[in-house]
Amino acid sequence: MPELAEVDFFRKRWDQAALHQTITGVHTHDAKKILRGIPLAEFKRVLTGARLLHSAAAAKQMLFHFSGDAWLGIHLGMSGELTVQPPDFVTRKHDHLALRTAQHTLVFSDPRMFGRVLFHHGKEEPEWWTKIAPAITSKAFTVEAVADFLRRRGRAPIKAVLLMQERFPGIGNWMADEVLWRSAIHPKRLAGSLTPAEIRTLHRECKNVCRLALKTIAGEGGYLPPDLNAHIPQSWLFWHRWEDGGKCPRTGAKLIREEVGGRTTCWSPARQKLSAKK
Repeated sequence: MPELAEVDFFRKRWDQAALHQTITGVHTHDAKKILRGIPLAEFKRVLTGARLLHSAAAAKQMLFHFSGDAWLGIHLGMSGELTVQPPDFVTRKHDHLALRTAQHTLVFSDPRMFGRVLFHHGKEEPEWWTKIAPAITSKAFTVEAVADFLRRRGRAPIKAVLLMQERFPGIGNWMADEVLWRSAIHPKRLAGSLTPAEIRTLHRECKNVCRLALKTIAGEGGYLPPDLNAHIPQSWLFWHRWEDGGKCPRTGAKLIREEVGGRTTCWSPARQKLSAKK
């Protein structure tokens, strides 16, 4: 499932192609659940002739603001993708939304249909956008806020807690594993068992992983670099977590892959120990 940086990467595809461009036509797969709850007649009427004014990404969602007080939200789900196609592009089976301009067709595709299109017509930002939790890279994401949240979810494994979007917006499966590996915290540790020092480390690594992912994946449109710090070679778990038999890039020990908190999880037993504090 696309996470924080991947979502911003896709948002920029549309933004760079269509900022200040006028929408000349709107195509939808009306019967699909991705568009459920949207007044499609109003949706098409309001967007046709509107110009894209700006866009933003938060957590796993993106927002496109158009002239005429139109707000379009997109959640990519597990397999969603935004692409930019030629203006005469013919939509395919899994292309659920297409916005045409004089130069491009902006396409939202989702083969597995876990994504969602949202729509709001009004002067103020929609509630489904404003209620998203403060970004991890913001000043509102404090050590105190994290500590309080972990106390209230104290009996849940920390891996599951990191996936809770009401405090860790945009963190998904690979980012949660990355944060815990850098923090040397076992994913099965109960959230309430973390010490103040571990919470501070967790807070710092959440910010580090988000900033670096946004800089590389979303900002430069590339891949995560092999090094976090120049003096620590191969410091991304990301490159080693996907296949069985992977090795910890810091200890060389074999990684473990099991289900934790309902999600496939990867960790280094040599680095992330399940101590008596669990």
